[in-house]
Amino acid sequence: MVSSVCAIAGEKPTSGVMFDASKGVAGSVSMPNGKVVNYTAYTKLYYVTNVEDSTYQYMNVFVPDGADQSTPIFMPNYVGGYMAAKPQSVNAGDASGCALAEGYVVAIPGVRGRNSVVTNADGESVYTGRAPKALLDLKAAVRYLRHFDKEMPGDAEKIITNGTSAGGAMSALLGATGNNPVYEEYLKEMGAANERDDIFAAVCFCPITDLDHADAAYEWLYGCTNNVTRHLSDEQSEVSKELASQYPAYLNSLNLKKADGTLLTSDNYLDYLKELLMKSAQEAKDYGATIPDSIGFAFSGMPQFIASVNGGMRGDGRPTLRPERSAKSQGEYITDLDLERYLNYVVSMTPLKTPPAFDSKGVAGNNASGENEEFGDENGSSVNFTDYSLQKSTGNEDAQVDSRIKTAVKLMNPMNFISAPNTTVAQHWYIRHGAIDRDTAFPVPINLATKLQNEGKDVNFKLAWNRPHSGDYALNEMFEWIKSLLDKP
Repeated sequence: MVSSVCAIAGEKPTSGVMFDASKGVAGSVSMPNGKVVNYTAYTKLYYVTNVEDSTYQYMNVFVPDGADQSTPIFMPNYVGGYMAAKPQSVNAGDASGCALAEGYVVAIPGVRGRNSVVTNADGESVYTGRAPKALLDLKAAVRYLRHFDKEMPGDAEKIITNGTSAGGAMSALLGATGNNPVYEEYLKEMGAANERDDIFAAVCFCPITDLDHADAAYEWLYGCTNNVTRHLSDEQSEVSKELASQYPAYLNSLNLKKADGTLLTSDNYLDYLKELLMKSAQEAKDYGATIPDSIGFAFSGMPQFIASVNGGMRGDGRPTLRPERSAKSQGEYITDLDLERYLNYVVSMTPLKTPPAFDSKGVAGNNASGENEEFGDENGSSVNFTDYSLQKSTGNEDAQVDSRIKTAVKLMNPMNFISAPNTTVAQHWYIRHGAIDRDTAFPVPINLATKLQNEGKDVNFKLAWNRPHSGDYALNEMFEWIKSLLDKP
């Protein structure tokens, strides 16, 4: 059947987006374990009426056999480096295939990015995906799914997004900015459906976000490696020091708190990071990983007992301990971490970016970063997006980033929206950042997770042990988490 796109008296006016349920095509995917999952595919679903870039602004939806209106929708994006991502088919080797095998509807939207370009009527190149276009495309895709919720299998009130790196940032933005009115005019101009765009849960692997503070965070954390593992010129060392000095004020302004209510400040924050890294390493060690003391960890100097399976209670109700032969062996308990030593280990695994790590001082030619392009304009320019780098680039200590760029930067930072009024923030979050991932500084994902926790959100966060910059790992664990959400009343 073809769904009606005409407004009916007494109902909310609809947009002109279309869905035809009769256009589904049967297909299947073979999983690594040999399981074959059959599905019906709906492809080339344009989620806006004013399509600016037909290469990207549509979505493919895959409905596994047996799915119905109550089936959750898993919505991955394939954004990397803030570049464009075409709509894809389900992939047996990543989260999309796993989601389909779990029985979820999988919706894969295409997304414009900093490199998406079309040629206009005058033969000029127009860059269609500069910030915040990628986020707007994803919001429009969410609205499309909600608009056709009754016609299409899948529950649009149970959308779970997923992304890695810049795609992780996109997933975080979808989770943090739901229904915020600041995006409304953009979406209306695009011809997005007149619907809500909040989501149920966000899965974010190594999100590259909080870009306006990322340079300062990077130097504040990694400055201790400058004269050891990281070798900088005198000029770069000065830039590193200047950026590092900016971060404490921002960190303190967040008013973040640990789970026990302790206020996090620049004075105790590194101890918090140590706790998280020690927890990550201990969990890995408990599963059999070898954690060398050469990278900064200290271990217990004597055997320790583990309480018995029954919770450490004897038959008479008094506490007991397992016999010594059942205790963990000496040295298995991590007791401390030399953070500076550990950070130098991280840097030895993958060299650090030179300062500024994200907003390059010079944006001409090969000097520009991907983020400089992300905040450029439709003519293909690369721009500075922080006052600091603009001032360094121009030599004008009074230079200020213009209002268009400032607005784009604000719209692309989830930290600005988590506690904002008139915003529906996702209740459930799964955030992972590798314990040797230096693509952004550890405080960036930690701050995101902690702010969400402080706002009462359900957050499953880890610095995944020995993981570099990557995503879609430990999928069994991730889908167990998703299942636990869906099993709740």
